[in-house]
Amino acid sequence: MNNHLNSVGFFAKTGLPKNLAWGYLGILIFMMGDGVEQGWLSPYLIHDRGLTIEQSATLFSVYGLTVAISSFLSGILAEGLGVRKAMWTGFFLFMAGTFGFVGLGLKELDFNVMLLTYAIRGFGYPLFAYTFLVWITYRIPQTKLGTAVGWFWFVFTGGLNVFGAYYSSWAIGRLGHINTLWTSLFWVSLGTLFALLINRDRIERTRSKDKLRELADSIKIAVNEPKVFLGGIVRTINTTAQFAFPVFMPIYFEKYGFSTSDWLKIWGTIFTANIVFNLIFGFVGDRLGWRRTISLFGGIGCGITTLLFYYSPRLSNGNFYIVLISGVLWGALLAGYVPLSALVPSLVSKGKGAAMAFLNLGAGLSVFAGPLIVRLFIGPAGNAGVIWILAILYFLSALLTRFITLPKTTGSEPGQELKTATI
Repeated sequence: MNNHLNSVGFFAKTGLPKNLAWGYLGILIFMMGDGVEQGWLSPYLIHDRGLTIEQSATLFSVYGLTVAISSFLSGILAEGLGVRKAMWTGFFLFMAGTFGFVGLGLKELDFNVMLLTYAIRGFGYPLFAYTFLVWITYRIPQTKLGTAVGWFWFVFTGGLNVFGAYYSSWAIGRLGHINTLWTSLFWVSLGTLFALLINRDRIERTRSKDKLRELADSIKIAVNEPKVFLGGIVRTINTTAQFAFPVFMPIYFEKYGFSTSDWLKIWGTIFTANIVFNLIFGFVGDRLGWRRTISLFGGIGCGITTLLFYYSPRLSNGNFYIVLISGVLWGALLAGYVPLSALVPSLVSKGKGAAMAFLNLGAGLSVFAGPLIVRLFIGPAGNAGVIWILAILYFLSALLTRFITLPKTTGSEPGQELKTATI
């Protein structure tokens, strides 16, 4: 009895939805499997396998394109197929893509096969993780949605960028690069076990046999609700730098004496801070106001710290801890965008899955846009030019967020009274 009360108290105090707790754990482990290569694959392909930085950027851009498509479809398939079937589809696509990419493409260093199979792999995690995010928006009351979304990004980022980075830094030295990639299959399978088999939560949905109409409705919502469209743009900018940095920053850091292992430690620590602040900014957004949090901490904060992170090794003569601190500041403020996942679905009273489809499309497009910016501008503008482009995009997102206001019929966002009094 006391254990039960303690359990209830824990969930009540932290805001973690008890009915979806196993699902959150599954997302954490799944994304760890997906993220085993994110921090080191680009320098490995360039230094150890002979690819150019442009080829590496192209590989990640094609991967990002399929991530974007899958992210967009996740909200639609969540309502059309049901969340469980959509998540199972993501699992099987990840498995197929990994077998092809590691077993065929990398083994023979066939770039065309690598492009195709890594693209297939890109369909996997959005259908799994972002479909679960739709699940959350339907099952959690609006007053607690910001905190619930904060927990989602806590486990999502914790798996992808923290456990994935730290695990790979350990595994590469003991298993080698290729075998480390193979272990992703185990972690993804374990995550699926928790999220879909042990997690017993159910979500009611209205079945629709007309999937094309659902797709049309999701596109139409961006025309009828331009604020949803703006939310998708801001979401794209949110993590564009996150997927641009691993393509070129490890190589840039080498000029200042940083090894790949040093980079992975920095990257993992950055997102350790990020996952903590994902929770903090979930609570902050529910109290200070969603838009205010996104604009001030996310947009302006990330714009400034992006520049700081890039210039810190030059200004400190390669001091590891100064570079680490500047990166941690960027990672912490990156969490300022967390309330966006509560704000956008709250813009509409119906069709939340369609609204989430556009938000998820933005998340997926960042995986495509980050490497593409590197591919297009690393040659003519250099490393510094790429960084300034990323920083300017952050400042732009702060401006765009000011126009994403809730309709009067929906009600005020949390913290609206405080905002009205202080702005």
